Amino acid sequence: MMSDFNNYLQRQPNLKLGKKLKIVTWVLTAAVLILVGLMRRPNLKIPLPEGMSMSFLPPVHAALNSIVAFSLIMAVWMVKKQNVKAHKLWIGVAMLSSVLFLFCYVAYHFTTMETLYGGEGVMRTVYFLFLISHIILAGVSLPFILLTWLYGFTNQFAKHKKMAKWVFPVWLYVAITGPICYFMLKPYY
Repeated sequence: MMSDFNNYLQRQPNLKLGKKLKIVTWVLTAAVLILVGLMRRPNLKIPLPEGMSMSFLPPVHAALNSIVAFSLIMAVWMVKKQNVKAHKLWIGVAMLSSVLFLFCYVAYHFTTMETLYGGEGVMRTVYFLFLISHIILAGVSLPFILLTWLYGFTNQFAKHKKMAKWVFPVWLYVAITGPICYFMLKPYY
């Protein structure tokens, strides 16, 4: 008798849906990267009503990134235990938390001036190494995170597994370095 895990792996790939979702992946990636680029421009800040502030969001960003990191670890653990249902659940939590993070991050940066790091010496170098690697890897990994999900969703398991092996550690690094950067920047908010 075949296990549930092996039964799941025997599903036929949905290449037609995969092709459509691949287009959506690249359009979404372009839209997000353009949006993130625009939010850094000081002349595009959206004024908030008097007395309203988005200053509560940076710790929310750190919390959401922490949830993403935990969810990714759980998702990998579950797939190693061949528990596809739990794997999909944890990946769903990671994806949803990432989407919520993105909405909060964009809302914060379109309404609030950027906080600058005030530390000096070695800690300044450490902060910027984390920040720069975090930003670059977040932008570069976005389409590959979406493609990895797409391959799993459309039963293209060989592609999903191959891509997940290198996307997982990059996504995990981004999810962990986000809160690290927040805690290093926290005294300057």
